[in-house]
Amino acid sequence: MWVKKLGYSVIAAVFLLSGCATIVGDPTQSVSIRSTPSESHISIKDETGVEVFSGATPTVVTLQKSNGHYWGGKHYVVTIDKAGFKTQMINLDAQANGWYLGGNLLFGGLIGWFIVDPLNGKMYTLSPGTINTSLPAQTASLNSKGGISVVLIDEVPQQLRAQMQLVHSN
Repeated sequence: MWVKKLGYSVIAAVFLLSGCATIVGDPTQSVSIRSTPSESHISIKDETGVEVFSGATPTVVTLQKSNGHYWGGKHYVVTIDKAGFKTQMINLDAQANGWYLGGNLLFGGLIGWFIVDPLNGKMYTLSPGTINTSLPAQTASLNSKGGISVVLIDEVPQQLRAQMQLVHSN
């Protein structure tokens, strides 16, 4: 009989001394990043300006959801660029997840809401969880010295290709 009471006491202590997001959450999250065109360069910087990732699309990056401080949700800026295309910058922000909001209402209570979950960062979800972007093509133009820029045919927007003229052919 005392074993049964001890078991119930342990279960009650777990729920009273922890938050729901702490029990079911993870400190990191995988974010899928794709772009058109593919093989675009990616740079991810956190809220302090530190680059935490550099690579190419498509990829999946695992990022921290918290900076380790009380209410310390992470913020990232994802920069995607490729020669001949306009650079895209996408904000990636930590937001409170459903386990934190709803789970603590049912199980964790005030201790989960205001102490445990905000301290460990498992209460956050990075949003957006998937990045799929198209980089707009840059239009060809004269360079700053009035000369002509040489670019790969793939970097010339489709609508400008009809205006191209052959200069020399072997």
